[in-house]
Amino acid sequence: MGKIIAIANQKGGVGKTTTTVNLSACVAERGKRVLCIDIDPQGNCTSGVGVDKEAPEYSVYDVLINGVPAGEAAVPAAVENLFVIPARKELSGAEVELVNTMARETVLKRALAGVRGEYDYIFIDCPPSLGLLTVNALTAASWVVIPAQADAYSLDGVTDLAATIQAIREYTNPDLKIAGILLTRYNPRTSISKIIREDAEAMASELDTKVFRAWIREATVIKEAQAVKQPIFAYAPSSKVAYDYRFFIEELLE
Repeated sequence: MGKIIAIANQKGGVGKTTTTVNLSACVAERGKRVLCIDIDPQGNCTSGVGVDKEAPEYSVYDVLINGVPAGEAAVPAAVENLFVIPARKELSGAEVELVNTMARETVLKRALAGVRGEYDYIFIDCPPSLGLLTVNALTAASWVVIPAQADAYSLDGVTDLAATIQAIREYTNPDLKIAGILLTRYNPRTSISKIIREDAEAMASELDTKVFRAWIREATVIKEAQAVKQPIFAYAPSSKVAYDYRFFIEELLE
């Protein structure tokens, strides 16, 4: 039975999609069968794993709204062993359409029940909001990873997400656990980054989780990899930031 891990933070620009893309690609390269689910209407995770989001017959919208089986919507990515259920702009209307759906918070969980046994890991890239799409992801997941840029405003987003996670535990998914907070765009040599880590660790203690020992540095090569729609492990496997992600993935999979 595949482990389902959501990557979430209501604040945009914290490395959430980049983390999902590289986490999915690296685990797949290790021979694990991986399904990546893009539930961000921007569809950047879909592009990031080398899939033209307009090409597949179905998208995650069809799974959530039209009842298309998740297995039919999953398409191969550019990395061996990696599959993706793509997102397109039409997904932006799904929040409104889900409102009138029976058991609206559990639509994704029910959709994944039929394919969970086919994958070792299922990673879900959440949108930068705390609406019904994110609620569906957190209801389906066993674990959530919270990427947070090394600045105070990003940690504010963690506080808001924590309140949502607590509500999810109370109403739809009592077993949801926070795997940890991942600091991104982090520079350990600056005093502000050290302060942010201390604040994040205090916050993690309150949430009964941890700040990952691993952190992700800011690097131009990440934007270059995004531009050519490749995971960092395909574009620059020997880069320092690729090492950062490998270290993080080792720690996460422990």
